Amino acid sequence: MAAAYAALVSAMHIINNLHHHPRPPISLHIKQVESLTQKIHFLLEFLQGYNPHRAYSKEADPLESIIADAAYAAEYAIESHILDQFTNNGENMMSYDGLYEALEKVIKGMASVEEEAKQIQGRVGVQHQHQLPPDSSRSSSIPQQSSMVGADDLKRQMMDKLTSHCHDLQIIPIVGMGGSGKTTLARNIYEEFELPFLKKHFHIRAWATISQEYTIREIFAAVLRQLNIGVDDNLSECELGEKLYQHLYHRRYLIIMDDMWSIDAWDRVRNYFPNEKNGSRIVVTTRLSDLASTLPNSDIIGMKLLDEADSWVLLSKTVFGKEGWPLELEEIGKEIGKSCKGLPLSIVVIGGLLAKSKHERECWEEIGENLNASVNLEDDERCLKILYMSYKQLPIHLKPCFLYMGVFPEDKEISTSDELTRYWIAEGFVKAVSEKSLEEIAKEYLKDLISRNLVLRSTVTRGKKCCKIHDLLRDLCLREAEKERFYNSTSGIVGISALSPMSQGRSLTWNVRRKPSPLNMSLLRIVKSTRFHYVLQRDLFGHMDQLVNSRFLVVGPPSRLREGNIPRSIWRFWNLQTLIVHNIREVTAPTDFWYMPHIRHVNFNNGLRLPDPPNDQDDIVLGNLQRLGTVFDFKWSKQVVKKIPNIKKLVFCNTGEHDDDDEMSNLDCLTKLESLECIISPRSAINFPHSLKRLVLRTDSLSYCWEDILDKVGVLPHLQKLTLGLGIRFNEGKWETTEGQFRSLKFLSLKYCDNLEIWKIESSHFPCLERLHLDGLYNLQEIPLDFAEIPTLREIAVSGCTDSAVVSAKRISEEHEDYYGEGALQVLVYLNDDEEGLLESFVLKVNENTTTKVHKREMAMHTACTSCFTLPNRITHH
Repeated sequence: MAAAYAALVSAMHIINNLHHHPRPPISLHIKQVESLTQKIHFLLEFLQGYNPHRAYSKEADPLESIIADAAYAAEYAIESHILDQFTNNGENMMSYDGLYEALEKVIKGMASVEEEAKQIQGRVGVQHQHQLPPDSSRSSSIPQQSSMVGADDLKRQMMDKLTSHCHDLQIIPIVGMGGSGKTTLARNIYEEFELPFLKKHFHIRAWATISQEYTIREIFAAVLRQLNIGVDDNLSECELGEKLYQHLYHRRYLIIMDDMWSIDAWDRVRNYFPNEKNGSRIVVTTRLSDLASTLPNSDIIGMKLLDEADSWVLLSKTVFGKEGWPLELEEIGKEIGKSCKGLPLSIVVIGGLLAKSKHERECWEEIGENLNASVNLEDDERCLKILYMSYKQLPIHLKPCFLYMGVFPEDKEISTSDELTRYWIAEGFVKAVSEKSLEEIAKEYLKDLISRNLVLRSTVTRGKKCCKIHDLLRDLCLREAEKERFYNSTSGIVGISALSPMSQGRSLTWNVRRKPSPLNMSLLRIVKSTRFHYVLQRDLFGHMDQLVNSRFLVVGPPSRLREGNIPRSIWRFWNLQTLIVHNIREVTAPTDFWYMPHIRHVNFNNGLRLPDPPNDQDDIVLGNLQRLGTVFDFKWSKQVVKKIPNIKKLVFCNTGEHDDDDEMSNLDCLTKLESLECIISPRSAINFPHSLKRLVLRTDSLSYCWEDILDKVGVLPHLQKLTLGLGIRFNEGKWETTEGQFRSLKFLSLKYCDNLEIWKIESSHFPCLERLHLDGLYNLQEIPLDFAEIPTLREIAVSGCTDSAVVSAKRISEEHEDYYGEGALQVLVYLNDDEEGLLESFVLKVNENTTTKVHKREMAMHTACTSCFTLPNRITHH
């Protein structure tokens, strides 16, 4: 059903978008458009209520396959014609007759399907499933952040093993079947590293996900990145392992290795974890008891299934949170919980289904009957049937998005904002709703899947919002997708969405160095490469004209490709939505850029030069454009800002080459702009829109003071994140904030504002501040002690500052503890190589009556950290 629905929505997108097609123009016969539109809408409504009541099987429903094939045929006819017109520059006029005839066959086929669907409606009726409407705000109230039920004893055992007096390096395997809560237990321990006694016991922690298809190099790289150590792509597996060993040496560490399937994985990494008999620990989660028993110095924790009482508690939390369970549903609820046989994953997934279903006994009894039918099956098969029932009950619009999760590698952490929702949109899964952007709708889809516990928020990756899917649910996605011919994944290298009876590839993702076998690229919608083989890359650019129907293009070529190497024809792609290009310097776009009506996200990390919009085309508006960067020296005239009215994220560099820098005052007309990063000339008369939530300011001038601009920044009502970077200078080296500024600010970062000496604030000036990061403030005398009075403050990070500034951070921590209690504020301090000589005197100043351990380590990131030492009162130094 997912494939049929997705194909219909995608076909409707193509038909609706054709009137925006640029040169050469294309149009369909009006009667064909009306007929296709009517039939697609009918079939979409039919599928929304169609429920064949079949049990989980390996066979697809024949009617759904026929509907999907009809929609695929419509897409194929239109997109093949567009390709033909594009490559022949519109000269092959006979192709219009061919398109008409092809669509007539499609319409006849859809008419036949429509008739069969009407007969089913008349014979058995079609009713909407027991589910809330797509725009419902109801969600499961379970906190996804690693909620534990019935595992208190196991957690205490884990804590005892982690902090025991055994000095040898110990391996602690957590063993249990899939979905039993192994990772959840490990994650709970990992997240509680912030507890004072754990933080005092272990110097550092890191998490590595192994999975069945693992690479040792990626394991090492993942751990190093979590430890804030830069990873050079050119380093070998052995070199990365040695780098990890050097960093762990002389430290008591906690490493969690999640989802290990092979003893070979352990054998290949074990020698890079030093055993200095200092109490370090490695936690391994695995389904394989035999594997756990072969690990050296291991002390196994066995996961147990929940009893009926704990099953009821977990189900109650999942469905109703802190609210009470309705008396009329309690009996059937307990039966449902009992049917899950104590497996936590089954309970939370079924709980997500119940939370979204109508809270009526009849609806829940139907769910309970389906569960009871699977009670006597083997564990894996029973779990799969329970999960399948939750998938079956999904609203039809969510099914394609959920099945698409199987395309990603096992245990892959997926960026929710930059990756997942854009894929869904590019594939055509997201149905348009009036007055909402496709991105807003896609985010609602994702929120719904998360609230149903079918998609998990990631808590390991920091710095950006990510999600992932449990591997049992991924197995379900792969099985169901294969059954419906929804997609085909080949060896984890090339992901091809076979959304066509002609078996044409629709999506290509490539992130390895080998070249894939030859592909027909003429109908590709998604092409993503971050580590392109040069030959494939050359082939791609050489056949760019064939990608005219592409919607999503991400290219990460090697540095040998220089400016101007992107073919001009790319700007003529009529349906392109996302264009991201890495490592090509200062590409100059042609005027065709302003004729790309569907473009939504454009990012050239090394610079893009845009031409002025055509003066004679006042009606051109890029109404879908939401992200644009990095743009060099562009005139932000009133004419320009009117053409990008819905942009939300903008990155640009203005070096003041233009004669009229006052044009930047027009930026406040971008009333939808939420994130702005800019390098600007101090001469610019810039105005900021009040919609801004995130702002990064830098300059190329070191001889200008920024009080006027900072006054404009301070009054932005919705600003939550502010970074003042290189070149920002203060009059007489002093910054004094005033009442009424920064009312919503949660994150403040000052980087290399090296003339700042005196900083004066009052706590009421930053009433919502949570994190303060200071880097390269070489002359700052002290951090204002008024920060200690801010109740929301949770973190201060200091790097490259004076020792007196760090001493003041210590005082802020102590005073904050007096106000708001122990553990509320964490302070991190980073020391550079050239500061190492100050280490001894610095430690004495901060801790006059404390014995301090001093460590050395290597850091290859921007913090350039080489010295690490531990201080009390929640201060960790790196």
